Amino acid sequence: METNETNTPDTPDTADTADAPERVSLDGNAAVNLAAEQSKNTAHRNIPALDLDEIPLPDDTANLREGPNLHDGLLGLLPLVGVWQGTGQAVDLAEDGNHTEYAFGQQLVISHDGENYLRFDSRIWRIDEDGNSTGADQREIGFWRISLKDEIEVTLTNSRGLVEVLYGEPVNERAWQLTSASTIATETGPSTHGPGKRIYGLMPNNNLGWVDERVAPGSTKDDISFVPYMSGELKRIAG
Repeated sequence: METNETNTPDTPDTADTADAPERVSLDGNAAVNLAAEQSKNTAHRNIPALDLDEIPLPDDTANLREGPNLHDGLLGLLPLVGVWQGTGQAVDLAEDGNHTEYAFGQQLVISHDGENYLRFDSRIWRIDEDGNSTGADQREIGFWRISLKDEIEVTLTNSRGLVEVLYGEPVNERAWQLTSASTIATETGPSTHGPGKRIYGLMPNNNLGWVDERVAPGSTKDDISFVPYMSGELKRIAG
């Protein structure tokens, strides 16, 4: 197993990057009204329940109106709960430096079971210029936690043979930034996938925008630069 474990305490603030979702101020009443209008189409939808009695635990829910109550410790992440779907752009970070851009579709399920963590489940598929699927790309599953001091901890496992630990904090009540503490690639995983940073944020239209950048090859601790890796804009479809 190949281990690319890197500490990046001096990483620049993700919120300051040019590619981060633009944070445009939105009047509080307008935001509430917009969210209420959008929820008319999503409030009745949820992820399917297993409805099994084999274990004495509640099913996951991606709808705050259904299932167990959200743990009080997760209030700082509450707006993320839901099922999100949309499109984005990505770059294949090839070892020979010949990067290839492609478009993708994504479904992101952020759910909870009443305990003090969120479950993160992302499915991505490649799409052509007409928006038609050309096949599966990657999956990512993990958990988000946040402390009483608003310190976010995220663990993610990627289907390409990657495990990543990220730490971060809220930018405000509608945006969250994360920085890699370590990345581990399996023997068959991508050796060029170094540490990076992400930002997730609710846009003025209440869509979820996100950006993932990776440390550029040749960077050092004293001279870190980043290259775009993936970004997307997702609309809430349930919750």
